[in-house]
Amino acid sequence: MPPESTSRRLEALRSAPPDSWVALSKDESKIVAVGPSYQETVKKSEEAGEPDPVLLKTPKRWVPLAV
Repeated sequence: MPPESTSRRLEALRSAPPDSWVALSKDESKIVAVGPSYQETVKKSEEAGEPDPVLLKTPKRWVPLAV
């Protein structure tokens, strides 16, 4: 994935609510739906016109990680 795509995805995820399901657009550049459950987020994504989103579960809180 090109660095600019990674940057857009990270920016989108930083704005996502904690402990929720997030549907990203196919190119992973923006959030198309958010919900408390996988099923609800898929439904909202389809209603938003994104039938094949990238789905992620956000953590309860973001913590720094060094690898």
